[in-house]
Amino acid sequence: MARLLPNPASPLITHFITISILISLVTIPATGENHGFVKAINRKKLGLRKEKLTHFRVYWHDVISGSNASVVSVTQPSNKSTTAFGNIRVIDDALTEGPEPSSKLVGRAQGFYAAASQQEIGLLMAMNFAFIEGKYNGSTITVLGRNPVFNKMREMPVIGGSGLFRFARGYVQIKTHQFNLTTGDAIVEYNVYALESRFMLFTIQCGFGTFLGHGK
Repeated sequence: MARLLPNPASPLITHFITISILISLVTIPATGENHGFVKAINRKKLGLRKEKLTHFRVYWHDVISGSNASVVSVTQPSNKSTTAFGNIRVIDDALTEGPEPSSKLVGRAQGFYAAASQQEIGLLMAMNFAFIEGKYNGSTITVLGRNPVFNKMREMPVIGGSGLFRFARGYVQIKTHQFNLTTGDAIVEYNVYALESRFMLFTIQCGFGTFLGHGK
């Protein structure tokens, strides 16, 4: 019987295969959790509990005329568009409980709107509702969307928030309560439907250590 000579390449191949298997065992679990600068985390680490649907109604006072105007025009359209296409206005509008200007102030709508349609008066609106009343004092929701102002009922999405409205999502329904064709002043009813996250204990990790806090 012929004598079998050892293959000098066999130990090298075996060693390479072993290292490859070990590397795959280490990297496979990591790819499910960490993709470069993105890392999946457990919602419980942020103290997130079940979400609660919140509805509230406020009145938005857009005052263009007079010495106490809450609107400033940033740009005027260069053309003679009948829809004011290109006009941009920055707002700091009062949010009240009722439609009367003297009604209780509960917050302010701060942001801007722009005439973004050449076919109708349709606004691109981006604003924060910053609340100053009750348990929502200091919390905000962010509204971004399209508002065809002469439609009887309009709708825009709630895309986020802060404070008690962290991770908020939902929508607003909009209905004009009063509009002055001479001055351009408007009082608009906003019905807000937002999912409100509840918070428990949370931790903040930084270079100096881990800090504990309590959510709402």
